[in-house]
Amino acid sequence: MPQPFTWDSNLAWDTPGITWDGFAAPTPNPHTTMPNDNRVSATVSPTDKTAIMTKLAEIKALLPFLLNLTKDERVQLPKLGPASLSFDEHCAGYMATTPNLIPPFVDAAEVTKDRNLRLILADLLREAHKLCEVLDDTLLLVGSEIWMADLSFYQTVRQAARRDVPGADAIYDDLKERFPGVSGDDEEEPPSPPTP
Repeated sequence: MPQPFTWDSNLAWDTPGITWDGFAAPTPNPHTTMPNDNRVSATVSPTDKTAIMTKLAEIKALLPFLLNLTKDERVQLPKLGPASLSFDEHCAGYMATTPNLIPPFVDAAEVTKDRNLRLILADLLREAHKLCEVLDDTLLLVGSEIWMADLSFYQTVRQAARRDVPGADAIYDDLKERFPGVSGDDEEEPPSPPTP
């Protein structure tokens, strides 16, 4: 709505379009969306997606020994966690200097091989976690942007249906199924955005 002039208005004599007891035209807003509504605006071409999927497959192929554990195995296996790394370093040193104390059923060469592999896998996992984190965060944000747009559309359709805009009733009846138990009373507040 135009704002009325006051005695404190900053006016210059002969300003074009200004009249006494007139109204100032509202300043046009160059932004059609709020800044946080579209934090991700990107595309991935089918060619790039194929290239990425190929590279991921190549990475898996370079690690053919990777295994999937069951939930029970993950619980039951003894774990070399951060608190035990110092213990392992001491064991590695003692195994190297006193091989006569290594039990006959422990293959020292295999243990050394496992230690070297563990260091490499830990480095790879750290980098993979970084990639997974930004992928997951970006996926969450893109989904949030879609969800907010959907809710805005839903609210507009709901208002249009209440005002008997042609075609709005059918759309509203279809979309309101997402919010079971929410009434359509005029006094009702818009539903809180549920988690997608």
